[in-house]
Amino acid sequence: MDDRAPAVVLRVPQPVASADDWPPQAPCARLIAPAHWQAIDCISDLHLDPRHPRTLAALSHYLAHTPADAVLVLGDLFEAWVGDDMRQQPFEARCVDALSMIAQRAWVGILVGNRDFLMGEGLMNACGAQALPDPFVLEAFGARRLLTHGDAWCLDDAPYLAFRQQVRQPAWQQAFLGQPLDARLATARQMREASEARKAEHQGDATQWADVTPSRAVAWLQHAGCTELVHGHTHKPGRSALDAHHAREVLSDWDLDDTRAPRAEVLRLTARGVQRLGLMDACASEGAPTASR
Repeated sequence: MDDRAPAVVLRVPQPVASADDWPPQAPCARLIAPAHWQAIDCISDLHLDPRHPRTLAALSHYLAHTPADAVLVLGDLFEAWVGDDMRQQPFEARCVDALSMIAQRAWVGILVGNRDFLMGEGLMNACGAQALPDPFVLEAFGARRLLTHGDAWCLDDAPYLAFRQQVRQPAWQQAFLGQPLDARLATARQMREASEARKAEHQGDATQWADVTPSRAVAWLQHAGCTELVHGHTHKPGRSALDAHHAREVLSDWDLDDTRAPRAEVLRLTARGVQRLGLMDACASEGAPTASR
């Protein structure tokens, strides 16, 4: 990145709004894009894991070739993250290398998700990335959008929300991170197997999974002074109305190792609007104008 360029401004008030707050009262964090930025890419739900080498290869290629000025990862970059010492594992070290390379020429911001909520300062420093609060307002190209992972607002998923409340407690995290790495990795494997068993019950049908509750999303948008939400988590990519005055853009998950239905998509924000791009178009110097709004 050009050190002479205007700095990115991330304003985090104290106290700052958290996606778990209800009703929301504290102001949201704000990410203010410099005027020279021409494109911001949003991705999420890559679920990087040693079992998915093609997905990492696709991410590495995309990061090496995207023309975006910034890449915002809105949660679940990893399938599991059990502490920042995990970054020294062979597969995870390759992920860090890919992110650190793009961080030399573009701004990288990362939200934690429901799978990788233990990503911390050590990982961010290794990647050259900035940790982002959840949610935050992105001010860019004359528009204000609210960005979040989305899991905290899936109110119909009561078992998950109870789990989230437990594992987001500092005492729980301190006790868990105090365990040896092998023990933490074993716990992550058990949790992944339980998650896959639940998915199998629905035969992998994403339409059967919990979705963001529209009334909760609209209340947060009103609190933040925005009309558009960008989120991941649900693996149901597309644009939809939340009500007559508010809409959302849902990010795609990535899985290039699923030979039956490989998928990966980038949501690019520019002065022209919003573009949904496949990886080939996302790596070109210009996105397809027919996809913009």
